[in-house]
Amino acid sequence: MIRFQKNFSRIMIDVIIGLFFSLFMVILLPEFEGIGRYVSTAIVFFIASVTALLLIKTAWTRLEVKVFRIKHTRLLVRFIDRLRFSYTLDNLIEAVQEVLEYDADCSVLYVNSENNYVIYNSSTEIAMNPATLTKLNHRFSSSWPEGWFLMDEDLGLTTDFFKGRGFFLVCGNLRFYVFCRYMLVFEEEIFKHLLDEFNAFLKRSKTINDLTAISELSKEWSMLAETQVSFLPAKMPELKGLEAAAYFRPLVNVSGDFYDIIPLNEDQTFFLLGDVSGKGLASALVMGVVMNTVKITGNKNDLPGVIRNVHSAIKAMHLQDKYCVMFIGIIDTKKQTIRYVNASMADPLIVSRKLSGEYEINPLESTCSLVGIIDLDDIEERVVPLHPGDLLLMASDGVSEAKNLQGDELGDTDLYMQTVKNSAHKGAAHFVNDISDLVLSYCGATDGTGKLRDDVTMLVAKMEEAV
Repeated sequence: MIRFQKNFSRIMIDVIIGLFFSLFMVILLPEFEGIGRYVSTAIVFFIASVTALLLIKTAWTRLEVKVFRIKHTRLLVRFIDRLRFSYTLDNLIEAVQEVLEYDADCSVLYVNSENNYVIYNSSTEIAMNPATLTKLNHRFSSSWPEGWFLMDEDLGLTTDFFKGRGFFLVCGNLRFYVFCRYMLVFEEEIFKHLLDEFNAFLKRSKTINDLTAISELSKEWSMLAETQVSFLPAKMPELKGLEAAAYFRPLVNVSGDFYDIIPLNEDQTFFLLGDVSGKGLASALVMGVVMNTVKITGNKNDLPGVIRNVHSAIKAMHLQDKYCVMFIGIIDTKKQTIRYVNASMADPLIVSRKLSGEYEINPLESTCSLVGIIDLDDIEERVVPLHPGDLLLMASDGVSEAKNLQGDELGDTDLYMQTVKNSAHKGAAHFVNDISDLVLSYCGATDGTGKLRDDVTMLVAKMEEAV
């Protein structure tokens, strides 16, 4: 598009200079009589010419939008969008067939160069011809650097978009060749985005393949649980002005609960806690996809954007009964605030000490509906001030909905709220221990008279006390 604009601008400048020169000559040539008549004629000619040029420019602008931005470039952007929420090889092939082949009239050859294994090829002459693969392997060896590159008519390397007849991506041993005849309409910037999204897809695909392979081949749920736990933080990061602690106890080997802590900079820390519906392999897969989606989201400061990415990722898995509730927030120790979105999570609590020395509890109520199953309405982001010594408790419903032998839920009792208040003066790790002990004893899991009925997960953050 930049090339198109530069060429058009150059033509416009040349034509206008020619028009001024013609007018100059008509006015100054002494042999012409009735110079006023010629001046008038020249002015009319100039105005008419400029008007024509403006009409031409308008027509070219419309043509530019119709042909360049809509017909071709938008197709590649659409493929990138599909790729962003692809998780398996089947998802990738579906995007290739529906966008690159059917809509964009391209051919695709996807190859593992390590063993020359064709992972996928379009049903076209160039993609199915063994000579094509032989020539590509000869020209672009297995040691070819990672990146994106243009191909010419003879499947050789080129840097000229006007000579380009396709492009290919190199990601390790994988080669993704796309053959098309209108490379000149694309801008270089779009290929960098495509390469980044393709690499992100490969990482997501590997994560799901690892989980599925462990389940299908070994049938050892404990191995699957170990893999799932590997998604969770191995230890709490050291944070400036903030202390964090977590507790994770799945009901069975695998869990739908998840949490993460991601320092964004010296002052801001991103917190995540959520719960996938159901139990078992499907919930574990969704949990892995959710955490991976959050990790690869570039702008985590855009909290509604993070929620929408997770929503799209879950829906792309086509698991009709799977959804999640989740809480995400960013604590800023410099501004002393928490900015958050609560997507139907059991209300997180902020525990604050009043001037009287007593503690009060303020819930962070839901601002968004369930994620991944129904269309999302507006996602509300809220900001709440924090004070030195304030404690934030994020917990799955396995805490508040723990039941005693009489069937009473812990979250509805004064015992729960009083324990939270009594332990709020302690450090984050000690606070977590107190609440987890309460949950286990309340449901009878400690003495064997009862048992847990759900996963129990907590994430706690405590602001540094005032000096």
